[in-house]
Amino acid sequence: MKPLGSRQIQVPLRILVLQAVLTLILALSGLALSRETALSILIGGGACILATALFAATVFGPYQAGRPGALLGRIVGAEIGKLILLVGIFVFAIAKVKGLVVPAMLGAYFVAQVLPAMIAPYWGAGSKP
Repeated sequence: MKPLGSRQIQVPLRILVLQAVLTLILALSGLALSRETALSILIGGGACILATALFAATVFGPYQAGRPGALLGRIVGAEIGKLILLVGIFVFAIAKVKGLVVPAMLGAYFVAQVLPAMIAPYWGAGSKP
């Protein structure tokens, strides 16, 4: 992985921070409904954060710029690993968590996945539209 000060690693770190902040805000809001809803939101947002961290660690690890095919392979492999991780987390949660609110879990995953990508360009991560 690149040093933490490099621009290359700053973008995924900012995305991860945004995902964590949004997940905590949603979970605190979910407490107004019930503890089960808040837990479901934490599971959905946490799954998103773990999957993004796995993707970032795989893609932004050491790589040689002269081998673009290798980078494409890393991206595809990271996406496959991300999907396997997410399916595993969601199946485990559905099977083992009593009182799980599945729409809240999936909604939190969706919000944590989509909103940071929309916010990050305005927060100095990535290119502005």
